[in-house]
Amino acid sequence: MGNSFSSEKTKTRLPLPIGVSSYVEAVSNYYYVDKTLLIRDFIDALPKVSLFTRPRRFGKTLNMDMLRVFFEKPEGNEAEDTSVYFRDKEIWNCGEKYRSMQGQYPVIFLTFKDVKYQTWKEARKDIWDNIRMEFSRHSSVMECEGCSNFEKDLYCKILAGDADEVDMARSLALLSAMLHKQVGKPAVVIIDEYDTPIQQGHLHGYYDEVIGFLRNLFSGVLKDNADLAYGFLTGILRVAKESIFSGLNNLKVNTIMDDRYSAYFGFTRDEVQDLLMAYGCADHYEEVCDWYDGYRFGNSEIFNPWSVINYVDDGCVPRAFWQATGSNDVIGEIIQNASPEVTENLRSLLQGGQVTTYIDTNVIYPEISQNPSTIYSFLLVAGYLKTAEIMPRSDGNFVCRVAIPNKEISLVYEKEIISRLSMPDSESTAAKIQQALMIGDIPSLTSSITDYMLKTISVHDTAGEAFYQGLMLGLCAILNNRYEVLSNRESGLGRFDIQLCPLDQNLPGYILELKASRKENGKSLDSLAEDALNQIEEKQYDQEMKQKRVNRIIKIGIAFHGKNAAVRYQ
Repeated sequence: MGNSFSSEKTKTRLPLPIGVSSYVEAVSNYYYVDKTLLIRDFIDALPKVSLFTRPRRFGKTLNMDMLRVFFEKPEGNEAEDTSVYFRDKEIWNCGEKYRSMQGQYPVIFLTFKDVKYQTWKEARKDIWDNIRMEFSRHSSVMECEGCSNFEKDLYCKILAGDADEVDMARSLALLSAMLHKQVGKPAVVIIDEYDTPIQQGHLHGYYDEVIGFLRNLFSGVLKDNADLAYGFLTGILRVAKESIFSGLNNLKVNTIMDDRYSAYFGFTRDEVQDLLMAYGCADHYEEVCDWYDGYRFGNSEIFNPWSVINYVDDGCVPRAFWQATGSNDVIGEIIQNASPEVTENLRSLLQGGQVTTYIDTNVIYPEISQNPSTIYSFLLVAGYLKTAEIMPRSDGNFVCRVAIPNKEISLVYEKEIISRLSMPDSESTAAKIQQALMIGDIPSLTSSITDYMLKTISVHDTAGEAFYQGLMLGLCAILNNRYEVLSNRESGLGRFDIQLCPLDQNLPGYILELKASRKENGKSLDSLAEDALNQIEEKQYDQEMKQKRVNRIIKIGIAFHGKNAAVRYQ
């Protein structure tokens, strides 16, 4: 699909479109994976307003610009014939029904993908500037004799930056009316990444303000607007409960759970194989699957497109490319405020497990930290989970078994677990603990744990054994690619606190038993750590790993009190 070249013709390979969101630039100068059949599917269904929800960096902006170029009627007497950008694409072979709609409409295009600010004042200015720039792009409407003086005066007021919030909320409705009169056809309105300012508002405390403005802006142009031909929006979340689309009964929502359009955001298996073949790295397909596959949109198996093209461009060295493309603040918030049940489930997911949960596609940002089903719903629609099995419900939502998609997303979870540790050098300390466990260096493990506790724990945090167990499990979570990390499981004659069962027979296995000291019991930490170690032996907690033929099992008893720890091992 698209521009592709055989591995023998290395000199003719086009560069990969890393960070390219312009459709014209992508098809003119880069390797382009043809997604133009999205246009065919839209025209066949012809909904008034469409919302596409997908994770970040899955091609939303490029697809929206493709729609802009396809539908927009070029301005001026010497306007460019934009059909040249589609004549060698799949949409052009679909027939006159589709070709006749090319280049026929005025288009309003906005993207909010970069509206990321800590205050509403800054975010509002950027949103308004985006609108004014689109007004400037269509400045020829001022020459339209059909537009009234009132419309032209308000247009100039907005363009000059003299408009107030009420004027700006009406701005897109005004522009669509003027374009309709100028071109003779109603406008196509495209708003890309509409919910980026909403997420920032949630994180930085101006949620109500941004919701209030966007509700009025969208209602004016998308609801009961005779000057609207079609509307397109993209985002990560649907956020219908927030009433941004209140009363908008012509909105068709297309989520990752829907089959329609499922193959047009992200790369399919065939598209990845074609790309790898074109760049002479077809033998790396299995590695690409391990790292960047695993998503399922509707009935389509989908690869992360951003990561795949960066992998190929970077010499086929696997890295977590997607992690660096945007903020993971919300997943950090989830982990920071997770209940014990959610923490346990996240740990299970990191070890390749699955969680069965209710999925609400109407999830909104304020609900993310309030209940487990909403947490998993957000992680799914945002690209941090995949559906392993889907069981539709009569209310339009789903019960799903969810899992982590691939190695890249596992690294995102690990990074956020480490980053929640409060000390500045937490990552280096976590690495020291990881290294000590892998080589069985228990003295270094003891000093690293003690150093970590001194720098991070408040004496007010140390409520009991459950606190320290959660602490140790968090530190052990970074080992998930080398160990199966289990807690509170039956083995031998009781339940161990933590077991690290190696996935590689060359690594040692670990049994950790934890004790929390209370002032009134009078025992020293050393004595309590010895009791924990003896408990491992007496209860035969190592039976499970012995049955798995683990060659070396290290038993560790740890006693805690406040910021202090004592360790005994054998």
